[in-house]
Amino acid sequence: MSIELENLSQKTLDLWAKKKTVEGKQLWLPLLAHLIDTEKTINFLFNTWLSSGTKKFLTTSMSEEKLQKLVKFLGFFHDVGKSIPAFQVKPSFDGGKELDGALVEKLIRDGFSNLDEDKEKILLSDYKKSPHALAGAELLKIHKVPKSVRSIIAGHHGDAGNETNYSQIEEFTSNYLQNDNDLGVQKNWKEVQNQLFDYGMSRIGYQAVTDIPTVTQPQAVILEGLLITADWLASSEFLGYDQTKPLFSLISIDESLNDIDLESRFESAMNTWDLGGHWYPPKVQSDADLYERRWGFKPRPVQAALIDAVSEAKDLGMMIIEAPTGVGKTEMALLSTEQLAYKTQHPGLFIGLPTQATSNAMFDRVQDWLNELAKDQDEHFPIKLMHGKAQFNESFKDLPNASNVDDSGGVVVNDWFSGKKSILSKFVVGTIDNLLLMGLKQKHLFLRHLGFSEKVVVIDEVHAYDSYMNQYLYKAIEWLGVYHVPIIILSATLPKQKRKDLINAYYHGKYGKKMKALKTSYDLLPDWVKTQAYPLVTMLDGDQVEQISKFPGVSDQKPLQIQVTRINEDDSTLIETVLNSIKDGGIAGVIVNTVGRAQELANLVPKEIKLMVLHSAFLAPDRAAKETELQNAIGKNGKRPDKMIIIGTQVLEQSLDIDFDILFTDIAPMDLILQRAGRLHRHNISRPEALQIPRLYIMGIESMGEYEDGSETVYGKYLLMKTDYFLKETIEEPKDVSNLVQAVYDDQLDPQIKGIEKAKAKFEQNLAKEKVKARAFQIADPKSDAHHTLYKWLNRSTSDVSGSDQKAAAAVRDIKESLEVILLQHTNNGIFLLDGRSIEDCQSREVAEQLIRLPSGRTQPINTYIELLEKFTAKKFPGWQQDKWLKGALALTVDENFCGYLGDNQFNYSSIYGLHFKEEDDDVKKTV
Repeated sequence: MSIELENLSQKTLDLWAKKKTVEGKQLWLPLLAHLIDTEKTINFLFNTWLSSGTKKFLTTSMSEEKLQKLVKFLGFFHDVGKSIPAFQVKPSFDGGKELDGALVEKLIRDGFSNLDEDKEKILLSDYKKSPHALAGAELLKIHKVPKSVRSIIAGHHGDAGNETNYSQIEEFTSNYLQNDNDLGVQKNWKEVQNQLFDYGMSRIGYQAVTDIPTVTQPQAVILEGLLITADWLASSEFLGYDQTKPLFSLISIDESLNDIDLESRFESAMNTWDLGGHWYPPKVQSDADLYERRWGFKPRPVQAALIDAVSEAKDLGMMIIEAPTGVGKTEMALLSTEQLAYKTQHPGLFIGLPTQATSNAMFDRVQDWLNELAKDQDEHFPIKLMHGKAQFNESFKDLPNASNVDDSGGVVVNDWFSGKKSILSKFVVGTIDNLLLMGLKQKHLFLRHLGFSEKVVVIDEVHAYDSYMNQYLYKAIEWLGVYHVPIIILSATLPKQKRKDLINAYYHGKYGKKMKALKTSYDLLPDWVKTQAYPLVTMLDGDQVEQISKFPGVSDQKPLQIQVTRINEDDSTLIETVLNSIKDGGIAGVIVNTVGRAQELANLVPKEIKLMVLHSAFLAPDRAAKETELQNAIGKNGKRPDKMIIIGTQVLEQSLDIDFDILFTDIAPMDLILQRAGRLHRHNISRPEALQIPRLYIMGIESMGEYEDGSETVYGKYLLMKTDYFLKETIEEPKDVSNLVQAVYDDQLDPQIKGIEKAKAKFEQNLAKEKVKARAFQIADPKSDAHHTLYKWLNRSTSDVSGSDQKAAAAVRDIKESLEVILLQHTNNGIFLLDGRSIEDCQSREVAEQLIRLPSGRTQPINTYIELLEKFTAKKFPGWQQDKWLKGALALTVDENFCGYLGDNQFNYSSIYGLHFKEEDDDVKKTV
């Protein structure tokens, strides 16, 4: 079988892999060059970039030597399907007919006949039925390469599809051999295909096909992600947009494979691409000085106990930290990440949060922590912020690019890890969607799985995710369990059933079928499920669940006694009550469940009272400015005004470190009520005399079982009734927190509540529907036997969401599709940003920042509104399609009074109150 490069026929050497015409220059790349480039690249990534933790997972069924050979096999053979006539006569994407003709002429001179005829005459089959990824798998089937390995070749463009239940080569013979019957014509193609196979096997060191191992489906997923990464890298001509830094360049049509020094080409490319940033986490010593060194304070009792617990764990898979707000859960998570990164050899971090706002707030904290790690190692670590408006985050934008950094010891960005490759960056902060999407059938899902397999995963505010999102969360956690990825989950508190479901999901992924055998001992740990201790740390160490519920020193901390009062007042009276509560000064928070209700209440506040309104319906710059202003006013070190009212929606309950003297909140499920209450007397500061006692007013309760319409729409009646029933007149934090939450989510207590049966039945019906709906889009449970491959893994019977980030987010959040638009002001004097600046004086990026999300109820059917806005944008802003910041954006405008129309919907925008829709006034002319 042994064959050397110089012994290959000219036919084989002249097959092409890539071609294009640039400024009149005809460029190409021989197929063999790309196969060798990719084999070397994937081997480099395996040796220097892939973590030891991921390698350990991949070697559970084979030695590392066998794994490395398999990796090289995948790299070399990934594009072997390009050695068929259906590919070799494909026209250039850029319409370069002269280049197409020149490459065909090469092959004709080498002995391939009739290739200059019309393609339809050459290919008697349907050539589109044999794309090169599928063709590569079919060619390897001839040689009896294991099915699990062939499926990786078939899927290297993002989806393996279905394995044909027939022979493609027999069904579409001319696609593979140019002619259905002429054995002489077929002989040329068989010769080059067999030469490539023999040369590749010899190069890799396989003596026979039986040396190629099979892999499990989860192993194939990770290997596929690695192959796609290697292929994209080996296909990169330059480092990002910087054409002064070449990687794997094409060559002139006058040059051949013999003109390429493949070794120096590869070494030069890797030296240019590999910008460092590899974290080598040291062993964390278990001592209390760690917190002081990292953050300048001594650890609290819960934090100190966690250092020892993580150090002593033998095989820590999942850790759930339930603790009050303000206790330092973020610092616990980051320090535990350092410990687990060392112990499990997963040297990276993903931290997921509910919203873009909470992600932005966390990004700054993680960046500060990462700077310390970078200085310790004298290295520059790349970080990524992953959400829809990340490009507008000032902290992220200001970071230097790794390719421009000469010194070390800091945080950078690496632009090569962008788009679908973003999750491959070693340190990532982003919205939880990025993790939930691990469970969604979507093209290139392999990259997402590879990215997460390399990291310690932190999930913050897990209580904020609804029942539909939880189905994707459990699916993602199950797959992370397969990869033995350590997970840290943070929550103010959790219902015990959700705590159990989280542990079960990871356990099932990690142990698979073994779970049944271990189930007895697993479920005989009675306390870990039933405990209502608080604070509480639950740890899955190997196959055992352990808990820490006693923290020396916690009992010495002064409890917070919150007085709870139910009020049912009309809006005007409510605002009078709020005003009266701060008549002698103070900060009053009002948290309601809908944007419309927040705006209605805000309009009733007298103009002379300092007011801030915060919800999701603000322009992105306005919302960011409001969050900063709020933190500066009532944050931990804020300069508090004498008197102020803050009215907002759920955005106030999530990760904003703010402090109210008194709080009014709409009725909501108990865990969210307590989360909101965590913003009440949060810090040890001086307060007005009348507000020394923390008081929580619950609004929107008309009577037991009758609640404000918006609250019922958002949360359903069942959980509101249970919250109403169990909510006491005094809450002692932290003692009562877990007991209250567990009572609301324990269905065994339902018989205590009169008239709850109908609400419970509707709740259970909706929950069942949510689970069924989620399954329609989800990947299956991981399969670890040899019969399950990547074939059919991403098959879906429902509509595809792979082309749209917004559609994908909607799929995992169960939200109606809505639209983001750039909102501008159009007057007789021109077009302006809403802050008054003319767009002619602004950079495109500044215009692109003026984003606002329209409420889904006003944009249905969505395709109608997309078409409407596309026509309007094309007419008003024709140049946007040629602008990298504005391409694809949709525009919407307001008039000089900040009023506008969207179809039949009239709206206005205010920097104080946000976007507000109202009933249409028929005698007002529509603007869109």
